[in-house]
Amino acid sequence: MAKRVEGNAVSELKKELQSVVEALVEEEDDDDDDDCNLTTTDSAIQMLSALKELKLKQSTDQEFVEIKNLVGFQEPPPEFRCPISGLLMKDPVVLASGQTYEEQYITGWLKDGHQKCPKTDQPLPHTLLIPNHSIKKMVMNWCKLHNFDMPRTSPPADDEYAATTNNERLVQLLDCLSSSSASDAAKELRLLTSRSPSFRALFGEITGAIPQLFSPLLLDKAYSDARLHDDLVATVLNVSAHESNNGKILASGNPLAVSFLIDSLRSKNVETRSHAAAVISALSALDMNKDVIGESGAIKPLVDLIAEGEPLALNEAANAILNLCTVIENRERAISEGAVVAVVDKIVGRVLIDEMLAILATLSCHQWAVEEMDEHGMILCLFEMLRENSISEQSKEHCVAIIYVMCFSDRTKLRKIREVDDAYETLRRVARTGTSRAKRKASSILERLNRFAFVSHTA
Repeated sequence: MAKRVEGNAVSELKKELQSVVEALVEEEDDDDDDDCNLTTTDSAIQMLSALKELKLKQSTDQEFVEIKNLVGFQEPPPEFRCPISGLLMKDPVVLASGQTYEEQYITGWLKDGHQKCPKTDQPLPHTLLIPNHSIKKMVMNWCKLHNFDMPRTSPPADDEYAATTNNERLVQLLDCLSSSSASDAAKELRLLTSRSPSFRALFGEITGAIPQLFSPLLLDKAYSDARLHDDLVATVLNVSAHESNNGKILASGNPLAVSFLIDSLRSKNVETRSHAAAVISALSALDMNKDVIGESGAIKPLVDLIAEGEPLALNEAANAILNLCTVIENRERAISEGAVVAVVDKIVGRVLIDEMLAILATLSCHQWAVEEMDEHGMILCLFEMLRENSISEQSKEHCVAIIYVMCFSDRTKLRKIREVDDAYETLRRVARTGTSRAKRKASSILERLNRFAFVSHTA
C-alpha cells in the first residue's frame, strides 16, 4: 500500500512540475512580470527537491529488499578482517604483539617506520611477520561454506624489506646472547627458527651466526640454566633442519659445538636429551661429520639413551647410531660401548624393532657382536620374530641377514640354528614368501645347513 501511495505521489509531482515548467517558459516572454518569474522558479525547485527525495527513498527501499532476500547472507566474522584495511584477509600474518593482519597492509605500516602495533599501540620488540596458517585456513573454509568469494592471493610482500628486517633482528638477538638477556634471546630464537624457514636459512648466510650459538660465555650460562640450555639446543636443532646448515655447524671452527651436544645428551632434562640426539642424528647424515662425531665420544651417550629407553630420545638416538655405524671405526666403538646388549634388550621387548634390527644387522659383521648376540639368546629370538605376523617384511629381512652372518662366521652355531629351524621350518617359509633379499639369504643358509648335515652324517 505504501509503495502505491509513493508511486502516485511521484506521478502527481511530475505532472505539476510539467505545468510549472510550461508556465515558466510562457512567462519568459513577459519581461515586466519579474515577481511572477521568481515565484514560478521557486515552485519548480521545490518540486524537483520533493521528487528527488521520493526517488531516493524508493531506491533505498529496493536495495534493502534485495539484501534481505539473499538466502543465508552473512558478514564475515570481524576476526577474519584486517584491522588496518577492514578487508577479508588473504595472507594473514602475526605481528610481535600477537595481533593478526593482512601481510600487505602491515608490511606497509612497518615500512613507514611505525614501531607500535596499529591495533593495541603496543611497542614492538621486533618486526618479524609470521604466517598465520590457522586463520588463513579458517577464512578459506568460511568462504567455501557460505559461498563467499574466496580471497585472492595478495601481491608478494617486499622480499628485500622482509629479508632486511629478519637480518637485523637475527643480529640483535645474537648480540643479546652475550648479555644479561641471553635467556629471552634464546627463547625468541627458538621460536623464530621453529616457525620461519627463511630465518633458519639466515644462520648459514650470516658470517659468524652459527659459532655464536656455541660461544664459551653462552655455554657457561646454559650449563647453569636448564631452560636456557634446552632453548639453545632446540635452536641448534631448528637451524640444522635447513639442509645447507648441517655441514656448517661442525665446520664452524668452534670445537665446543660437539662437546656441547654430547653434554646435552647427558642432561637431566629428557627434552634436552631428545633435542641433542636429534641434532646429532641430522648432522651424522653427512659423511663429512661421521668421523668427527664418532671420535668426539658421542656414541657412548647415544648407546646409553637406547638402554634408557625414553621414547622421546630413543628413536633419535637409534637413527644417529645407524648413521654413524656406516663407518667401520664407529661400529667398533658402538660394540665396545655396549650397543649390542642395549639393542638386544629393546628387540626382546619389541621396542622400535625395525630400527633396532637394522642396527644389529649393521653390527653383526663383527665377530665380537655375534658372540654377544649368541650369549643373549638372539638365535631363538630371531626365529621367533620370523614367525610373527606383526613383524614387517623389512624386519624379517634383517633377521635373516643376521642369522646368515652368524651361520657363516662360526660353524659351531650351525647345529643350534638347524635345530631351531627344523622345529618350525621357518627358513623354508621365508625362502618361499620373503623379500627377494630375504629369499636369497634364507636359501643360502639352508644350503649351508644341508652341507653341514651331510658332513656330520658321513663323519
